[in-house]
Amino acid sequence: MIPGFFQGTEMPTAGWWEALWPDPAKVLTLVGVTPGMSVVDLCSGDGWFTLQIAKIASRVVAIDIDRNMLEVARHRLKESGVSNYELLAGDAYELVKLAPRPADFIFMANAFHGVPDKPRLARAVRETLMPSGRFAIVNWHQRPREETTVLGEPRGPKTELRLSPEQTIKAVEPGGLKRAQVVDVSPYHYGVVFERSEP
Repeated sequence: MIPGFFQGTEMPTAGWWEALWPDPAKVLTLVGVTPGMSVVDLCSGDGWFTLQIAKIASRVVAIDIDRNMLEVARHRLKESGVSNYELLAGDAYELVKLAPRPADFIFMANAFHGVPDKPRLARAVRETLMPSGRFAIVNWHQRPREETTVLGEPRGPKTELRLSPEQTIKAVEPGGLKRAQVVDVSPYHYGVVFERSEP
């Protein structure tokens, strides 16, 4: 495993990933990504969501610790013809140093369950957001893994790693973010949207 790689967040094969997320643009709309935003796609993997963010937002910075996944993302974005993106390799905890400027929105899908120090990550997110910025976490519902099947097979993180929306909120709010809304984004996933809270 790559040092710093969050537990249970390995990137799956493209076939079932695309079956799981056939309409990534809809997910982004549900959590509040809008035109004109500057967005960070945190733990971006192979760029499946990054591409759709680039099509909506004014700019997207994709950050992942896995350089191989960033290369896959680079090819995906290049082939699509978008140019309003930057790809950066690094540890999510170092977000403040990695992000070139404060963001309007930070998006994180299918990775928060594996973060060892969740309040630490939330603090890094808060410091990277504009004063009115928002942070969306898309997470697997807290259901047994055998119940979340894609293309006929159980998928997603181990059952014991999964968090309820309430557990996600409890883990993030000590980092200086407050819940704005909770939305269902797929049969197997929810999104919790936080906003930066001022001291």
